[in-house]
Amino acid sequence: MRLRDLGEWELLRRLAAYAPPGQFDDDAALLNERSDRQLVVNTDVLVEGVHFSDATIGAQDLGWRAAAANLSDLAAMGCTSVVGLTVALVAPSDTTWSWVQGVYDGLSEALRAHGGTLLGGDCSSGSQRLLSITALGRLNVGAAIRRSDGQPGDWLVSTGPHGLSRLGLALLLEELEAGVASGLSQELRARAIQAHRRPRPRLDAVAALHRSQPAGLPWRVGGTDSSDGLAAAAGAIAAASGCGAQLDQPGLPIHPELAQLQQGESWCLGGGEDFELVLALEPAWAEALLGALPGASRIGALVAAKPGHVCWRESGAGLGSDGSGFTHFR
Repeated sequence: MRLRDLGEWELLRRLAAYAPPGQFDDDAALLNERSDRQLVVNTDVLVEGVHFSDATIGAQDLGWRAAAANLSDLAAMGCTSVVGLTVALVAPSDTTWSWVQGVYDGLSEALRAHGGTLLGGDCSSGSQRLLSITALGRLNVGAAIRRSDGQPGDWLVSTGPHGLSRLGLALLLEELEAGVASGLSQELRARAIQAHRRPRPRLDAVAALHRSQPAGLPWRVGGTDSSDGLAAAAGAIAAASGCGAQLDQPGLPIHPELAQLQQGESWCLGGGEDFELVLALEPAWAEALLGALPGASRIGALVAAKPGHVCWRESGAGLGSDGSGFTHFR
């Protein structure tokens, strides 16, 4: 059996058998330290032709994006500080130094913006360019964000809009008809390309979570980041929490101009790589967070239903292929 036959999720399920129970259930690993803090460890791989291409992104933006993708997983676990990154680089021998320098300049720029240092790494020759990054961060014991910590009745909150990164990619690849692309405002075009090339890891949302926690309410936050798509994130939280998820179609976190495009709703639900957080919170906490975090919005709720099932609240209809999001080996 080959990887294309297994698919990404079955591959991960099989690999999870080699680790302690639950170790593969979240965006990163949790390691206990000799203090009241936990060390969070995450590893991601970016492969040329799968995750990046010279046609859509330059070296410095790639470095930023590679760091941001990993820091987003730290934010998705609830990290309040970043320790740093290790970077393993694979590249053909004819790769220019200027490209490598640009990547590391972008990595360093992201770390200066969000904290942490470059801790080390490795290099190897290979037939295609590849970056393997391990990110380390810290959080207080008992203050992790876990996909499995949602409960029926929790509100689902998005920390920002979705679909912009996919729109940015479409603009860079000139996928849209000329008339459609030129009809978009310059502000939206610039914002979408920036969202694709320079995503923001939402560590600020974790700080807002702590600021908005109602007095007397214990820490219980279900969540993940939306790197694989908004609907996929809601489904992952619901599945891990033993719930279903209902999304509000009028409440989708989508830019009004993007909503007018034929692909708008689909890109909002499954475009991926927006790197926002999707959180499941007790309603009082959710309301407080919405007041503390500009751009956040309520997108639905967890309900007692088939675990992992995602549907529209208004009609009860499942999201189907529009909500499938990104997966490897498909």
